[in-house]
Amino acid sequence: MTKTQSRRSVSDYLSTLPTEPETDLSIDLISLETSQPRRYFDPEKLEQLADSIRKFCIIEPLLVRQKGSSYFLVAGERRYRAAKMADLKTVPVVVRELSDEEALAVALVENLVREDLNPVEETEGILCLLALELQISVEEVKSLLYRWDNEQKGKATNNVIGSDQQAQIKGVFEGLGQSWQSFVNNRLPLLKLPNHILEEIRKGTIAYTKAKAISTLKNEDQQKILLDEAIAQGLSLTEIKQQIKILKEQQINEDISLQERGLNNADEAEVLFKQQVNKTSQLLKKAKPLKNTRQQKKLLRLLSEIETLLTNTEISKDKEIEK
Repeated sequence: MTKTQSRRSVSDYLSTLPTEPETDLSIDLISLETSQPRRYFDPEKLEQLADSIRKFCIIEPLLVRQKGSSYFLVAGERRYRAAKMADLKTVPVVVRELSDEEALAVALVENLVREDLNPVEETEGILCLLALELQISVEEVKSLLYRWDNEQKGKATNNVIGSDQQAQIKGVFEGLGQSWQSFVNNRLPLLKLPNHILEEIRKGTIAYTKAKAISTLKNEDQQKILLDEAIAQGLSLTEIKQQIKILKEQQINEDISLQERGLNNADEAEVLFKQQVNKTSQLLKKAKPLKNTRQQKKLLRLLSEIETLLTNTEISKDKEIEK
């Protein structure tokens, strides 16, 4: 039997896991797994949970697995951390026999169904779950999803991924109550954001829609200033977009001013001219006919004006030479 035939899917082995009785275990005997999906825990919310645990103890037991004489936490890290803050000596646990693959799957699913997981961790968790399901790396999962999305949009040839993989991917997203296409278009791009913006999303200080808008600013200093303002003042997405428009217009004006100053120096003017020509040439080489008829006509008109301007310039030069 091949590896693919013998391997059970995530949903298969999660549905057949046994349910063991609850027991108490010394919290000092429990260690964290190195591959815990969750990275950020709000200190204020942890303290609130610790207060609740001091009054009512832990209502839902932690899930752990035993390896030799050691116990490792599989699910319930937030409760575990709050219990340590509350100085609990023992905690209720369910000890379950799990392989490394099963433990990771349970941890991922347990975190993904919780509403307080931030968008970045949720995105990373889903990628890990897909990697586990498909038995490939996270980077290969990203590539696969982008290629499949391009195929659906008619940007790639058909059958970029097999029907079995399609069924597996759809199965994971259906189990999470999500759409794979929405994930590719709205969540995957989050992981391309600058680290200082990602960190604020992890902390929950700013919504990912606002963070994505701020990331459109190319100037990193402007990004950081607007990010701080958006968090401190609780700016809405509309207000953030207005600020971005103002900052981009300022940047354009600054660039024009620099170019105008450069025109006073013939050498600088030539360098600026060549840079702009090269940049425009590269864009034109990659350009395709625009779907918007009005924009297409405008582009053709501008290209025609440029051609006329350059032709007239060359004629003027020839006449000067003849004189």
